[in-house]
Parts: sequence; C-alpha cells; structure tokens
Amino acid sequence: MKRFIMLMISLCGVIGLNAQEFNQHFQNKTLRIDYIFAGNASAQIVALDELAQSDGWAGRRVNMGEIPVRGNGDIKVIDPASGKILYRNSFSSLFQEWLTTDEAQKLSKSFEATFLVPFPKQNVLVEITLLDNEGKTQATLRHEVNPEDKLIRKLSAPTPTPHEYLLKSGSEEEKIDIAIIAEGYTAEQMDTFMKDARTACDEIFRYEPFASMKERFNVVAVMSPSEQSDVSVPQDGVWKKTALNSNFMTFYSPRYLTTNSVHLIHDCLVGIPYEHLIILANTDTYGGGGIYNSYTLTTAHNPLFKPVVVHEFGHSFGALADEYFYDEPDHTENFYKLDYEPWEQNISSLVDFNSKWADMLDKRTKIPTEPTDKRKKNYTVGVYEGGGYMTKGMYRPAVVCRMRDNEATQFCPVCQRAIERIIRYNTEQR
Repeated sequence: MKRFIMLMISLCGVIGLNAQEFNQHFQNKTLRIDYIFAGNASAQIVALDELAQSDGWAGRRVNMGEIPVRGNGDIKVIDPASGKILYRNSFSSLFQEWLTTDEAQKLSKSFEATFLVPFPKQNVLVEITLLDNEGKTQATLRHEVNPEDKLIRKLSAPTPTPHEYLLKSGSEEEKIDIAIIAEGYTAEQMDTFMKDARTACDEIFRYEPFASMKERFNVVAVMSPSEQSDVSVPQDGVWKKTALNSNFMTFYSPRYLTTNSVHLIHDCLVGIPYEHLIILANTDTYGGGGIYNSYTLTTAHNPLFKPVVVHEFGHSFGALADEYFYDEPDHTENFYKLDYEPWEQNISSLVDFNSKWADMLDKRTKIPTEPTDKRKKNYTVGVYEGGGYMTKGMYRPAVVCRMRDNEATQFCPVCQRAIERIIRYNTEQR
C-alpha cells in the first residue's frame, strides 16, 4: 500500500509539473495555422496562409516537445531565446503522397493543410518541415508568431455547428477528443447521420486497444449540413455541392475518397473541442482515406462501412501503414523504397527491423515467416512478405489484420501495441 501511495504521489508530481510547464508558455487557447503545400516531384514549398485564434486547447498537455513516430513531417513551436521546443507534433499529408505519383513528375499543384497548436503567451517561432519517406527534408518554413498580432483572426461561434456527444469521458483538457463530421448529409438527413456516427463510434471502440482504453476519449458528432445529398463520384460523372467538397478518384484511384478543402473542415468546427477528425460520407460507393494526424474520410452506407472506418482511423490516429499489397502496380507503386526503413510501426523493409516488432517475435520464428492458411484468421506475430502495397521486399507482422483485410476481426498484436503507444503518448507523461 505504501508503495502504491508513493507511486501515485510521484505520478501526480510529474503530471503537475507538465501542466505547470504548459501554463508557463501557453494560454488556454488554440492557434490555428493554415498553410499551403505546393510544388511537384522536383521542388516543394510551404506557404503561410492565415493565423487564427479560438478559445480553449483540446490537445495534449503531456509530452509537449516529443513525437511518438516520425511521420512525413512535423510542426514545432520554439522559444526564440533558448531554442527550446515548447510543442511538437508529427503528421503526414495528401500533398506528400501525391508527390509519389506520375502526375507530380509533370505538373505542379497546391494542397491545403491546417495545424492546431497551443496559443503562446510570448513571441515564438513556428517551424514546419515536410519529409519524404526516407526522412529527407523536402521543404521547410520558419516564421515568427506574435500573440498580439492584430491580423490573427479571432474565431468565435455564438452558434457552433449543431453537435452531440456520443462519448463523454471527461474534459477536453484531459481526454483525446474525436470529432465525427457529416459530409453529404442535408439538414433533413441528420437523423441518418447521427445513426451512422454512433455506428462508427461503437465499431472503433469494439477493437483493442480502443475498447480497454475507452475512458481516455471523448467523441462528438458534428452535424454539418450539405446543400446536396451524397458526395462527388467523378468516375460516374457525379459532382455534388457538399459541406466539405470531398470526392472519389483521388489520384485517379476510384476508391480513394479525400478532400483538399482542409481549411473548410476546420471552419465547421469552430467552438467545438477537437483533435482528431473522422468524416462520414453519405454514399454507398466503396472507399475512403486516412492520413496521419490529418483526417479519416470514409463512406457510411457501403456494406463494408464498419471495417473500413476502423481501418482508416488506424491510419489517421494510429499512424499505421496499409498491410495489403498488389500483384499489379497502381498509384502507390513508388510510395516506398526498399533501401530504408519506413517510419510506420507495422511494416518493415528489414533495414532496421530491431526498431519494429523484433522484440515481439518468438525466438523460433523464421524470417521471413511462412504464412499459414489465411482462412484460419492467424494473428500470430511473424515477418510475412507482402505489405505497404508491395509483394516483395516489404514485410508485415501478421497474416490477417484490420490494416490488411476487411474480414479481419481485430488489429494484429503489433498494430495494437502501436495504437496503445499513441494513446498513452497523448494522455500520460513519458
């Protein structure tokens, strides 16, 4: 009992110290930074679009200067006097994925990006860096932010977009806040959206480790109305006027559903505490997309809605890679190279396998591991060839996993550990 009490005192001291550090440097407000990422496969730039301020900070107050995984970029808030990193977060972007396509070899395009950081008390430097999959810098921008700047837009919403909590475990200061947003639902269809949002919420928290760590989350459903029902499906010649301008055929892939109107997503959330985004599209067309620390966007009325929304959230929240692979090349064929170790925790080129799940292998496990019959739903940890869209040279940890198969009933043990680390990173001082 004495040992338990001393442990609790120690833990409370760490949390208190971290909160004290937050209060020293930041106000209980959010600084929203809108950027434009632009360029082509040869040259890229980051441009500042706008700064905005809103009340409350729903992001983490622990591990402020650390990141759990590298991602394809990071954003830092830096004390200009000491050079100390006051806040840091990692991310990936649709722009960087586009850079690996053939189109990027012959065309320049621009993509929107938005980041939320705690609002500083004093002048700070904000530095954003884009990295390729090998960790090499593609583009960077460092700019000063003066919290008294008159051109920081004050965001307020006397009447925020109608919303309803599906899960409320505590305050936004303590919990991980997920917003589920309506896309392609008219005002008259919000009862349908709420049903779909509850289904998505229930399904995510049916999987481990979300199920056993459910009390660390808040989930709010945001009823953003669209002028027209359904979403744009260019492969069928269908274009709709919707709240978030989403469409299939991203990078000419019929099932890839995304939006480049990222600033618009955040506009509809003013006055609502949030960190992570799940966008539900009112369509039965199969597809979706998930981008680490950006958003999940998935169809709500296809028969595979439940497994797909969990899979895509594995990307956007859990920083996980796709474990499936293609026999024939598609737009992802140039996404990974085999002479470096990818940053995602659930695939490996074996260049630095010790940084992945080597510690989870039985000592008798052969590398590569011979796969068993997939119909046995084998989640046994091994090193199975095929993953990250590639049939050869890239390896995944299990025969079956939610990050590979729509029929999978769980995340494999490696993915579960990776997600749990993300949850703890957001809620516990390391």
